[in-house]
Amino acid sequence: MAGKRQTGRWVFWLLGGTALLGLVLAGLGLRTLPGSPIAAEAASRKQTVSPSASAAADKPKPSPTPSPSPTLKPLAVQPAEVNIDASGWWSWALLDRRTGKVYGSSNMTQTNTTASLIKSWIAADYLRRAAEKGQTPTDARMQQVTIMIRDSDNQAAQSLWEAIGGSASIGRLIKTCKLTDSSAYKNMWSNTRLSARDTARLGACIADGRAAGKTWTKWLINEMRAVRGVGDFGIRKAFPVATAKDIAIKNGWVTRDALGEWHVNCLAIGDGWTMGVMTRYPASLGYTHGAEICQSVAEQLKR
Repeated sequence: MAGKRQTGRWVFWLLGGTALLGLVLAGLGLRTLPGSPIAAEAASRKQTVSPSASAAADKPKPSPTPSPSPTLKPLAVQPAEVNIDASGWWSWALLDRRTGKVYGSSNMTQTNTTASLIKSWIAADYLRRAAEKGQTPTDARMQQVTIMIRDSDNQAAQSLWEAIGGSASIGRLIKTCKLTDSSAYKNMWSNTRLSARDTARLGACIADGRAAGKTWTKWLINEMRAVRGVGDFGIRKAFPVATAKDIAIKNGWVTRDALGEWHVNCLAIGDGWTMGVMTRYPASLGYTHGAEICQSVAEQLKR
C-alpha cells in the first residue's frame, strides 16, 4: 500500500508539473505570436527614445526671420525747414512721387495766379484730348505747343486755350489731377489760381501720364526740359548741371498792375519728385526777386 501511495504521488506530481509547463509555454507563445495583445504590450515596453531625439522633439521651431522693409533710394531733395528773408508772400510744396506724400510750408494751400505756369497744363490737355479723339495734331499746332512751353509764347497759349474750350479745361485739370485748392478765373488762363500744393500735384500728374496721356507724356516732359531764355530760372538752377538737365520746368511771371505786384511761380519735375513755389510781392522788386525765392527754396530742400 505504501508503494502504491508513493507511486500515486509521483504520478500526480508529474501530471501537475506537465500542466504547469504547458501553461508557461502557452504564455510564451502568446507573447511572441504576431498580433497578440501581450506581444504588443511587450513591444511597447521595449520602445525607448534617445535623449537627443527627445530634445529635438521638444525644441521649439525657430520663427522665420522677417523680411526687411524695402528702403527707398534717396531723392535729390528732401523735406526740410525753409527760411527765406524776403519781402512779400511765398509758399512751397514738395511731393514724393513714390509715396504720394506732400510736404510744404504752412500756407501751401493758399493760392496765387499762375501766369505762364499753367501753360504746362494747356499743352497736356490739348495733346491728350487729340489722342483720345484719334487725331494727330498738325505741324502748326505742334509748333505752337513747342514755343508755348520752351519760350512761353502768349499768342500760342491763347490759340491753344481756345482750342481746348477755355476755362472748361481747368475743370478737367482739377478732376484729372485731383486738385483741392485751385480754381479757374472767368476765361483767362493767366489768372487761373493754383496753390503750391496743387502745383506739385500738377507736376506729378504730368509725370505719371494722367495729364498728357500715354502718347504725349514723354514728349511734353522733354519740351519742359528744353525751356530756354527768360523763362529758364528758379528751381532747377539750384542743382548741378548734370542733375538740372533732367529736371522739367514751367515757370510763370507777370506784373499785376492793379495790385502793384509781381506774381512769380515755379514748377519743377525731377526724378521721383515734383516741387511748386508761388510768390507775390511789390512790383518794384522786379521778377528776379521771385526767381531767387524759387531757387532759394530748392537750395534748402536739395539733399
